[in-house]
Amino acid sequence: MNFDDTPQEAAFRAEARAWISANGPRHLLPHLEKAGFGGLELDGLDPMQEAKAWQKKKYEAGWACLHWPKAYGGRGATPIERVIWGQEEGAYGALSGTFIIGHGMCGPTVMDWADEDTKTKRLPPLASGEEIWCQLFSEPAGGSDLAGLRTKAEKDGDDWVINGQKIWTSGAHYSQYGIVITRTDPDAPKHKGLTMFYLRMDTPGVRIVPIKQANGQSGFNEVYFDNVRIPDSQRLGAVNDGWKVSLTTLMNERLSIGSGMSAGFPDIFEFCKDLELSDGSLAINDRGVRSKLADWACRQSGLKYTGMRAISALSRGETPGPENSIGKLVAGSSLQEIAMFALDLQGQAGVIADPKLAAMGAKFQAQLMRSPATRVEGGTDEILRNIIGERVLGLPEDMRADKGLPFNKIPTA
Repeated sequence: MNFDDTPQEAAFRAEARAWISANGPRHLLPHLEKAGFGGLELDGLDPMQEAKAWQKKKYEAGWACLHWPKAYGGRGATPIERVIWGQEEGAYGALSGTFIIGHGMCGPTVMDWADEDTKTKRLPPLASGEEIWCQLFSEPAGGSDLAGLRTKAEKDGDDWVINGQKIWTSGAHYSQYGIVITRTDPDAPKHKGLTMFYLRMDTPGVRIVPIKQANGQSGFNEVYFDNVRIPDSQRLGAVNDGWKVSLTTLMNERLSIGSGMSAGFPDIFEFCKDLELSDGSLAINDRGVRSKLADWACRQSGLKYTGMRAISALSRGETPGPENSIGKLVAGSSLQEIAMFALDLQGQAGVIADPKLAAMGAKFQAQLMRSPATRVEGGTDEILRNIIGERVLGLPEDMRADKGLPFNKIPTA
């Protein structure tokens, strides 16, 4: 694989670099460069408003959702140009987390499965950051078994009526739209009787309840549906073909999360270069610390080139595949391990969570409190290992007692 820019790519890089240099929100750089996984503090400024402002500026200049067609708010750029943009955007990319679900998961699903009128109306406001979307998949009774969902949609004339509950919905409390997968045929096997829709989050009957997390934030939500009525025009894909539609979302989810996620190695390496241990020596000179750093450096390198392999596949016109589960699995566990190691190195000071007092602005404290969620969202570690084993390595499928059974005949506790 050749990582050198072609002349066309070099020209694109120069253009992107010049525009970012002239238009980037420089006043935010000191905060963005210190931002760690799990927290973005902008010293009194509203992160949401700052993220929207940057997204809007990119959109107006033709730098938003680069890989999307121009008709839907993108640039029609190649996958490699998308990578180059990410490299040049640098720390400013920390402002994009607000939109990762809409741009990386919901948008591609709408693009593949909605009618043309829906795409031309809904995708440009999503690309510009004017509207934010969420993904309504997980349920309390299903756990990581997405196809075990119980939220039902019943046809009533030209409408559908939805009842049920979703959980762990990231960003539902500030989203204008969401895609929701429902059960429409309980007599069919669980993967066969599902249908996907999109809806406004302020539709009557939708109730959002934020979940308080260990880090004090509420990024996840419970969402209740009580006789929520939506028109059939908001259906994505065919009736009872929702599992096929959901695979579009899931494959793009693994690509969005896994290929772009850092395992946290650069932060822990810089930290160890400056940290003094109890004996007065630098942590970087300790053999045990260096061994840990070597392991994480190898993982980081593996993540980088696995991600580049995925981008290369996209450049050939291929659909994101199950191999993208590797990146998310490795990065999620590494983030947690690195945060725990960094706090151990700090000794008793590791319990200080105040960014004004803690080392590195409490970056590792925030990372530790947020990282367990990374090992659940987008598929738990166990589910990802099954996907990698079965669909990447070709190992025998996990045994399923419910295979082929009508959903309403599956025993429940």
